Amino acid sequence: MNFKDFGLNSKVLAGVNALGFSTPTPIQEKSIGPIMDGNDVLGLAATGTGKTAAFVLPMLHHFTVEKGKGLRGLIIAPTRELAEQIFQAIEDLGRKTKVKAITVYGGTKYKPQIRALEAGVDIIVATPGRLPDHMDRGTIDPSTLEILVLDEADRMFDMGFLPDIRKILGRLPVERQTLLFSATMPSTIRRLAEEILFEPVNVEIAHSKPVDSVAHALYPVNPMYKTELLLELLKRTSTESVLVFTRTKAGAELLGREMKKSGLSVNILQGDMPQPKRKEALEGFRAGKVQILVATDIAARGLDISMVSHVINYDMPPTVDDYTHRIGRTGRAAKTGDAFTLVTHEDLMVVKAIEKVLGEEVEIRLLEDFPYPPPPWASLGRGTSKSPGRARRPGRRRL
Repeated sequence: MNFKDFGLNSKVLAGVNALGFSTPTPIQEKSIGPIMDGNDVLGLAATGTGKTAAFVLPMLHHFTVEKGKGLRGLIIAPTRELAEQIFQAIEDLGRKTKVKAITVYGGTKYKPQIRALEAGVDIIVATPGRLPDHMDRGTIDPSTLEILVLDEADRMFDMGFLPDIRKILGRLPVERQTLLFSATMPSTIRRLAEEILFEPVNVEIAHSKPVDSVAHALYPVNPMYKTELLLELLKRTSTESVLVFTRTKAGAELLGREMKKSGLSVNILQGDMPQPKRKEALEGFRAGKVQILVATDIAARGLDISMVSHVINYDMPPTVDDYTHRIGRTGRAAKTGDAFTLVTHEDLMVVKAIEKVLGEEVEIRLLEDFPYPPPPWASLGRGTSKSPGRARRPGRRRL
């Protein structure tokens, strides 16, 4: 199947062709048709599977073929970075159309957003925090809305945006098409979907298991030696772009500064940074100007950074789903990647949960000549490897 088979308008197809897209991903193949037919859709798919184009292409087609006035499409995303990425996808795919889109999110001044809104837009890509403010001011009138998209819905709820989402939903026209995409389906998401979707088409694409193009390895360490181990691991490993995850904002700042002191090319990305600094950090990493990005989970969802060769969990994520989202930043676009995790004794329960999802044990590795304290790994019931080379992918037998 190719994108021509969907019956997309020629101006939309021109954007697809310009980006070199030919074969739709599974989420696109199963979602685009039902969306173009006007159905509500509940999409469950792992991050990095092409969800953005799955809803952007039908919106561009509809707004090009069917004439309308005022705000016609609203896309709500959990973070500013993801909102910008969706906006860029609209710009790229809709380059030959006359569809106008803008972003609306906090951390930036109101006046430029108000001027853009007054000039007229078809699609707004917004975060849940800033959007209600504009509605209160009367600068956004949702009465003409035709299509609503909630993207990365589970992440929005994790970030505490449910009250804002409900406030926004209460102001939107009842007669609309609603699309809800999520990487996981906790009970809160399921209940919301039942409330706001009308006879939805359910699309589910391999959402629970990490992608097979990523290899996994665990590096045991005493917490006090974490930074030393990370620096040594980077020194001994051949890498391209590396994404390092910490659990807290303060941890990202502290680790990033320590890595810079060691002479490494590092940017830091965390939620308390001003938006221009966040954008600068991300764009510098994406463009290859810096090799390493130290980030919180703000970088774990939806961001398209295709050249990441290694994801390193400096701090173990709290859940398997978080692990899956983090390592989904590598092994993308038909490439392979490595996921290294620094593991302390407190992380063993999460390790076992990850292995259950993977369906096999993850290789435990030690760096040769590194001054390890006595490691508490006997409880895992297996040995270790001392080679710092490539990790083992799921399904690959150990000889």
